[in-house]
Amino acid sequence: MPPTQAESVIKNIIREIGQECAAHGEIVSETLAAFMVKAVVLDPRNGFNMDRTLMKSDVQKLVKLCVSRLLDSKNPSLDTIKMQVYFDMNYTSREEFLEEHHRILETRLGSVVREITDNRACTREELGSLYRKVVSYVLLRSGLGSPTDIKVVREATAALQSIFPQAELGTFLTLSKKDKERQLKELTMIVTGIRLFNRDCAKGGEGIDDLPAILQEAIPATTQHIDSQLQTAQDQAYRYTAILEKVAKNPLMSMELQPFMLKEALYNVRQYEIFLQIILSDIITCAQEVEMMIKQLGAHLEQLKMTIKSKTAVPTSQVFPTFIALSNLWTSFQDETVLVSVLSNLTTHLEPFLGTHELLFPEKVMQNLLDGLTVKTDVCRMKEHMEDRVHLVDFRKQEWLFPETTANFDKLLIQYRGFCAYTFATTDGLLLPGNLAIGILKYKEKYYTFSTRDAAYLFAESPEKYIDLIKEKAKKNVELIQLLELHQQFETLIPYSQMKDVDKHPIKPITKCESSTQTDTHILPPTIVRSYEWNEWELRRKAIKLANLRQKVTHSVQTDLSHMRRENCSQVYPPKDVSTQSMREGGTRVPRPQIYIAGLRGGQSKITCGVKVNLTRAVDET
Repeated sequence: MPPTQAESVIKNIIREIGQECAAHGEIVSETLAAFMVKAVVLDPRNGFNMDRTLMKSDVQKLVKLCVSRLLDSKNPSLDTIKMQVYFDMNYTSREEFLEEHHRILETRLGSVVREITDNRACTREELGSLYRKVVSYVLLRSGLGSPTDIKVVREATAALQSIFPQAELGTFLTLSKKDKERQLKELTMIVTGIRLFNRDCAKGGEGIDDLPAILQEAIPATTQHIDSQLQTAQDQAYRYTAILEKVAKNPLMSMELQPFMLKEALYNVRQYEIFLQIILSDIITCAQEVEMMIKQLGAHLEQLKMTIKSKTAVPTSQVFPTFIALSNLWTSFQDETVLVSVLSNLTTHLEPFLGTHELLFPEKVMQNLLDGLTVKTDVCRMKEHMEDRVHLVDFRKQEWLFPETTANFDKLLIQYRGFCAYTFATTDGLLLPGNLAIGILKYKEKYYTFSTRDAAYLFAESPEKYIDLIKEKAKKNVELIQLLELHQQFETLIPYSQMKDVDKHPIKPITKCESSTQTDTHILPPTIVRSYEWNEWELRRKAIKLANLRQKVTHSVQTDLSHMRRENCSQVYPPKDVSTQSMREGGTRVPRPQIYIAGLRGGQSKITCGVKVNLTRAVDET
């Protein structure tokens, strides 16, 4: 089937599912319907073949299954899927949110900016109207008061006139469009800084909220609320886990509790816990940013007070940069305020997705199931096996990582969000937190943790077997794909908020070990020729020196004072006696040649004449 035709069929299926659900009084978004279609197709129990073209009967069956699952109001699995879709559609990272927020502000101000930059005012009335538009733009962009409040407008106009009087509008109109926009932004920041300084000096600040005080009150309240919700979710998860551990050891009890959907409820509350932790992390980041900005705000205001004091005029080069810095700080305060508000609303809207717990598991039912059980927290489970570490001598082929041997141990991307892979695979989906102290198994550039040492040993024997079991379990409970971050195995169900991280390389461990190296001072024998001279003149100098030696005479003088002033000593080896013994002794002696040549040292004449004298004795004379 061509891609365009397949896309059309999928859209028709999604539209039909939405209409069927609306007929039963349930409003379903297209995103949720599309997610449910993929979930039903992935489930092997439904019998859909991914490699075969869907027939009309298959489409009807698919629509029917999707509608039945979407209308099941007492299914924790459906609530988890709805929670995941909602969070994915409404949550973005801090950087993306602030970037989108600024983009929306620029879009809203676009019409006001065009009215100013495209204006061709000539008369006094037109110039006055243009100046009022500039004041309105300054107020709208800074967010310090309403442009309809006459007191705010008067204060902003006075601040603007001090740096940009109406008489300079003529020069402003001659600028290019980009220069006009740049100057408007700069004027806004300077006016904002002036108004903030006047507010601190109690000489103005009409319509300006005390954002630092508001944030210092809102952030702790939001953090406290999230901590409370997080603690409640964790307590519920611990209770479900204790019951499921008992069920895993008693197969008969498993059949009795199957209709209660305990595992689906556990997945639901664990997903809620993970989302709350993400939000809480962002809130903590906001608190840190606000604390730092409050210190910077106080420093800038103090600097302005020291610079201005009681002066009637101050150079713009000294105060304008500080005014701009004040404006940027206040914009950051506004960003943090909006971000905290959005995160707080997101937390509130996640709570309705936990509604099925009270219906399926009232307190009386939970007490009966927990009778005789000890509810353990994640921290208690880790403390129980803190000393049960993996022994490296038991593994020759696998690589294990430990905190003391890995520099970035806490930053490693653990598979399955840190839950024990072996326990999940062997107990049909029980979620137990992995214990990092036991050790992290590195297998095919991925990292796995385990709840006990025995689980680690059994998983390391055949990792592929357990990885496949987890994948098959995720096909039956599609909410596990996002809960356990199985997006690489199911690329068609990657959340939008995590699509940007697909192509990024995962963090690799930086292992630490003790090592030493030694290098010889000179590995190869030296090849330096000491007598080598590269300078031709130096060679000439040595040649002349040798040539002059033939006319030189050595003189020595010794006096009574220098006599025996220096002690000389020499060392010789004693003669070595060598002898041989043979059967026959014989000897012969020949005269030693004695030939002398006289006159070799030359004389006064230029021609050297040598005289050869042979003093060798005859053979018969010896």
